Amino acid sequence: MSTNTARPRFSPSPCVIGDTRDRLALESRNNDWMPIIQCPADFPPQVFDVAVSQLIHHPEYNSTLILRSETLVDTSSDFPASIPHFDGFRPVRNIHRRLLPRRPGRDAGLEQHCTLYAPTNGDDDSPIVLVLTPIPEAGASLPYYHPTVHHLAFRYIVAETPLLRIELVPLAGTPTDLNSRIYRTCLALLDTLHRYGWGAVTNYKKRILHDRVIAREEYQDLYLVMRERHRHLVNTWQEVTDPLKHVFEDIGIATFLVLLWKHTFGSQSYACTSSNASEDPECEPWRSWPRPPAGFLDLGCGNGLLTHILTTEGYDGHGIDVRARTSWSHYPESTQARLHVESLDPSGPIVEHPFLRHGVFIIANHADELTPWTPVLSTLVSASGYLSIPCCTWAFDAKYERTNTPDYPTPNDNFIDGLNLGGDGSNASSYSRYRIWLASLSLHCGWQVECEALRIPSTRNWAIIGRRRTTQDTEELEEIRRRVEDIVVHVRERGLFKTRTPEGKAKDH
Repeated sequence: MSTNTARPRFSPSPCVIGDTRDRLALESRNNDWMPIIQCPADFPPQVFDVAVSQLIHHPEYNSTLILRSETLVDTSSDFPASIPHFDGFRPVRNIHRRLLPRRPGRDAGLEQHCTLYAPTNGDDDSPIVLVLTPIPEAGASLPYYHPTVHHLAFRYIVAETPLLRIELVPLAGTPTDLNSRIYRTCLALLDTLHRYGWGAVTNYKKRILHDRVIAREEYQDLYLVMRERHRHLVNTWQEVTDPLKHVFEDIGIATFLVLLWKHTFGSQSYACTSSNASEDPECEPWRSWPRPPAGFLDLGCGNGLLTHILTTEGYDGHGIDVRARTSWSHYPESTQARLHVESLDPSGPIVEHPFLRHGVFIIANHADELTPWTPVLSTLVSASGYLSIPCCTWAFDAKYERTNTPDYPTPNDNFIDGLNLGGDGSNASSYSRYRIWLASLSLHCGWQVECEALRIPSTRNWAIIGRRRTTQDTEELEEIRRRVEDIVVHVRERGLFKTRTPEGKAKDH
């Protein structure tokens, strides 16, 4: 079936309270199941297993309060005694998972059984029922993000007009009317299941994939720590911009960089000493993790927050920008010493630059006209790598225009498919074409191209990463350097590149 086939209209309807038709018939008299809501099932029963697997393994898609789930036990036998038993159905699989909250200081975690059932008649183990059974700790209440139920079931009802239905066993005193919170939750869950099922039928594939470079679990766990350590910056924000967006965005980028460096420079280690330890009594593990051999350089560092977070956490580096921001003077002196007013001319001599040196890692976060220069500079100074998050579409000395900007060759269509560009796949937008141009330029500069959709609160979250050279052969590297130098010479000959004039006294921060 074509992936462009429109999803059938989601047409939910509340179940009639007291209607016993097609209800789950429990063996236990202590559980009184209540049908809540249903809709036509626009996919065959064979797809139910694929559809509910998304519900099981990605609960964070349905609640912003959930970080993720972790599978503790996955079994097709020895089912726990706490799961319900039904007439006409048999358990075929049980996934014991733990739900992790996005804000552990506010919400508690919760373990849960996710049990799949197939019809008793026949030997086909294809499930058509999923039951979620929370396992609260003794005396504890369910966390806010979980419905107030003993059990919640998703059913595929095989009939002349197949149905999807949600039924549940509510906790005592739980309202279930059409205006209740639990009804709204079930409506949203049914819509999700309907969408997942149709996606499975049409072989839907996400066009934007996260966690291609750094594992989701590793990133999220460290991000929670970094968020707690730096969230106070929201209350001391000195800029006119939105502090919630900028603070948490830069915390996310810093978290990604710390983990990227850990995995990239794994042969190095740094001892945790009293001179680099924080005020906490125990040394944070990242302080002994590998890092760029010559530190980092944050090009166009703006408010300096990313530089501040990284240096606070013990990483050596500097940030440069054409003007000092209000925030700079409010950072501690240790951060102020790493922020510099400077106007970088990438088309001029850079041999003597104090920060652009062999082994440096270059960061270009919305670096505007310096964005395309990032892989060029990284090659010329033999950098240890770079991370670029492009925003405005700049070529070397003018705005990027597909019609008058020289293209660099791409190996094949697979190269473009691997860039994780998102959208409808046509890559027709100017921003998509720009990102393809940046990736092909990076390859032209001798860098293996990696792309990541960062988990940050920004629509411009696409990152291109260079941390490995395409070759280690000396002659080939020299040839790459010569063609990169040709780019600089060509820009210089055109004479169009204009270096911004520093605002304020240079080197005063």
